[in-house]
Amino acid sequence: MGEEKQRDHGRHEGNNKYAVACSIIGSIISILMGYDTGVMSGAMLFIKEDLNTNDTQVQVLAGILNVCALVGSLTAGRVSDWIGRRRTISLAACIFLAGSALMGLAPNFGTLLAGRCVAGVGVGYALMIAPVYAAEISSAEIRGSVTSLPEICISFGILIGYVANYLLAKLPLVYGWRAMLGLGALPSAVLAVAVLAMPESPRWLVLQGRVDQALSVLRRVCDTAREADVRLAEIKTAAGLADDSADEGAPPREPTARSVGKGVWKEMFLHPTPPVRRILVAAFGVHFFQHLTGIEAVVLYSPRIFKAAGIATRSEVLAATIGVGVTKTVFIMTAILLVDRIGRRPLYLSSLAGIIASLACLGLGLTVVERSAPHHAPTWAVVMSIATVFTFIASFSVGVGPITWAYSSEVYPLRLRAQGASVGVAINRVMNAAVSMTFVSLYKAVTIGGAFFLFSGLAVLAATFFYFLCPETQGRPLEEIEEVFSHGWRARHPPSLTAAVELPASNVVADNGNGKERP
Repeated sequence: MGEEKQRDHGRHEGNNKYAVACSIIGSIISILMGYDTGVMSGAMLFIKEDLNTNDTQVQVLAGILNVCALVGSLTAGRVSDWIGRRRTISLAACIFLAGSALMGLAPNFGTLLAGRCVAGVGVGYALMIAPVYAAEISSAEIRGSVTSLPEICISFGILIGYVANYLLAKLPLVYGWRAMLGLGALPSAVLAVAVLAMPESPRWLVLQGRVDQALSVLRRVCDTAREADVRLAEIKTAAGLADDSADEGAPPREPTARSVGKGVWKEMFLHPTPPVRRILVAAFGVHFFQHLTGIEAVVLYSPRIFKAAGIATRSEVLAATIGVGVTKTVFIMTAILLVDRIGRRPLYLSSLAGIIASLACLGLGLTVVERSAPHHAPTWAVVMSIATVFTFIASFSVGVGPITWAYSSEVYPLRLRAQGASVGVAINRVMNAAVSMTFVSLYKAVTIGGAFFLFSGLAVLAATFFYFLCPETQGRPLEEIEEVFSHGWRARHPPSLTAAVELPASNVVADNGNGKERP
């Protein structure tokens, strides 16, 4: 009977469509972030002409979003531990609404920069909270897919931004770029209200001692009542609440220092256990390397890359960037379909192989074009330069892009998840800003082809890091992932989910939330 129930639990877990719908709504905030990135790549062409900005101002405008996202990301974890995951998504939308309105109404460069800063804070909140909410409300079998949703939303937003650039470029100069940037305010207002209809994360509710409410949510996102009960028991154990005071029907506890996130930074950075130390290295490392592959340089400065490759007119450049957005979106959708079937490691490492080859070929093609006489570059070099932009985008989008967010949102223990994710996002934004704010200066110093050769070499380092330090997490419940990291630094595949669920219930090993095993 125990085996039969375990099989039933494994068969049903992850099939509930309501959990997927909630994850999609929670990830919509990422569309706004992507839209701002995509639309700015084209808007900068018009801003430079209208406001007479120089290259330094353009780089600051491009990168300040990520600098200010540090403020959002470093505070979002503590805020979400305090007010909940759902309200944090609503807060992020409100902040982004204010930033978009400022940019859309900006009379000068200073106001535009201020609006970009405010939007950056909202971006920091959005990047942290969307994958965390998706990870906490979904089950193990679909977690990779739903935690990748923010990345496809970002890509979809970038695509919408490119399309907006192309369509709104026909407006008078003084209105065109302001309309491009201001449009982000409309969906922000809708999302800020709509997200309040979503359920709260059951794992956050358990941390607050609101077990009855957590069970109610779990029964809505699980296929069976038994599955909800099993998941609640696992969450309570991981949260350290598996005692009589946390039983269903008991009144909610008063918030404690632990439940509102106090002491987390001390546990992460001053006295981490060996498994936590390995988790932090893996989670922070994937964020550190994501932008060192050069994705921000290609997405934000793709118009300049296409110009360097020989595409001349502004209309052709903007049309080519739409192709970049379509490619990015299509291949992230492919990743979402594959990540829970073949695992994180195969997708991530094959993605890096494509990135390394694409960047090397892009560097070669742009070097040949740059050293040729004006308008006399070899056709093969022009074709290679344009084609490898698309192969790079495809390679990044099928692995490194979505898996960075999926992997980093699922590896933290419950008690560390929100604030650990916020630090990871801060690292991500620092690297994003470093690339976006220095790329123009970099390619002027080492040539544009040399810049992409450099990114190719850094991608080799990223592959080495992931291969040796990041174990597979496919199919593992969130409450068991800390145990995966308790076996040393060597990357290893965990036992299959099928094998685990076919064991009798009394023999299943789970994590008790403190890095120890319980029968």
